[in-house]
Amino acid sequence: MANAAAKKIASQNEATVKVLKLGMLLPTILSLVLRLLFRRASLPPSKWSLALYTITFLPAFFLSNYLIKIGTTRRDPTTGTLISFGEDLSQAGVIEWCFDVLYVTWFCQVGSGAFGDWFWWLYMVIPLYALFKLWTSVLSPFVLGRAAAAAPPEQAAQEGTSKRQEKLRKRSERGDPRVKAQPAKR
Repeated sequence: MANAAAKKIASQNEATVKVLKLGMLLPTILSLVLRLLFRRASLPPSKWSLALYTITFLPAFFLSNYLIKIGTTRRDPTTGTLISFGEDLSQAGVIEWCFDVLYVTWFCQVGSGAFGDWFWWLYMVIPLYALFKLWTSVLSPFVLGRAAAAAPPEQAAQEGTSKRQEKLRKRSERGDPRVKAQPAKR
């Protein structure tokens, strides 16, 4: 069973690595073709456009190489049996964020070729999302944590009840005959 899961992860990783390798080349070519077709006047690209492309290409290059390195499967060269399937590239967390940065970069590269350099403003999604995650996971609990700790005792009592207990309490408040009040055992 575990071997089947390893083979599944290995096949998914191999497909993802192919997409990553293609993804580093295809957006560049597509951007140039779209620039030729729709924005011929912007050829050759300005220094500003080349600088933006280079600044965003470098992190994408390093992230894709990192993902390719950790996701590459290793097989025995003689028999072809699976030695290591690498890291699971479909897991959440940092790997998912790496893919998000890559996708936004590729999208901006192609979009700037088709629509213009203003399309690079969409790249600001990455630092804005990083600030959002920083606020929701680190700063907000730290700053607002003191207010949440001083919650009224009524809320604290309700949080300790299960869904079933809550449902029975609501039924008894309505006077439902199915709920019988039982005296507390002492």
